[in-house]
Amino acid sequence: MRCIRLVTALCVLCVIAACKAELYSGLTEREANEMVAALLGASIPASKINGAEGVTVMVDEARFPEAMALLDERGLPSRKYESMGDIFRKEGLVSSPTEERARMIYALSQELSRTVAEIDGVLSARIHVVLPESDMLGRDVKPSSASVFVRYARGSNVSDYASHIKLLVANSIEGLLYDNITVVMVPAAADQQSAEEPVRFSQVLGIWVHPGSAQRLWITLGGLAAAVIVAVGLALLPVLRTRISRSPRGPVAVADEFGEEGGV
Repeated sequence: MRCIRLVTALCVLCVIAACKAELYSGLTEREANEMVAALLGASIPASKINGAEGVTVMVDEARFPEAMALLDERGLPSRKYESMGDIFRKEGLVSSPTEERARMIYALSQELSRTVAEIDGVLSARIHVVLPESDMLGRDVKPSSASVFVRYARGSNVSDYASHIKLLVANSIEGLLYDNITVVMVPAAADQQSAEEPVRFSQVLGIWVHPGSAQRLWITLGGLAAAVIVAVGLALLPVLRTRISRSPRGPVAVADEFGEEGGV
């Protein structure tokens, strides 16, 4: 009896695991916590699994598209930016002046993008810096310029900080004038989750599941239960045959024996 219960429990766990899909992997603990909190806040069941290569976020397979759309609206996981130290890490080969200049421009863009992304309400930020090379002949060159793209959450007041962002970029790059900076701010798509009716989960054997997965889970459990019953019957069949062959009264005596054991 204990063996049957153990097999049934393992089957249930396998079914539950089969209904889950990997959403993101290789995350930090903080990133995973932010994503799980956002999903649970939108009534989307989610869990996290710690692994050797980081944390993995799991979500119900039936709600995978909805979960991806929600995280994209929230700007999760947060974009990772490289620092000056990462870009100018010491290497064996000596870089050319052109390569060093390109790396410097990229490093400035990454550092400024990360700073702007720290503003409350900003989901993602990208800053493109243009620094013309100086002319050795003294001819006029085009002035430096920068373009800032900010994607922010609806309902936040990030748009009020456009002038502050321009001032931040201008003071961070030598020779860049305030008027040569363009800031484009785009609100994220409206979150439709709040307008929808809250999802009411169904309970299957004490486990809360999404209504779309409840019927499939019942069918799977029914099939597993039938398979367990057949397996137990096949396991007991040799015992029944042995008792019938050894009993002088045949199948009737064996039936009486099982009846007495059941009464006990």
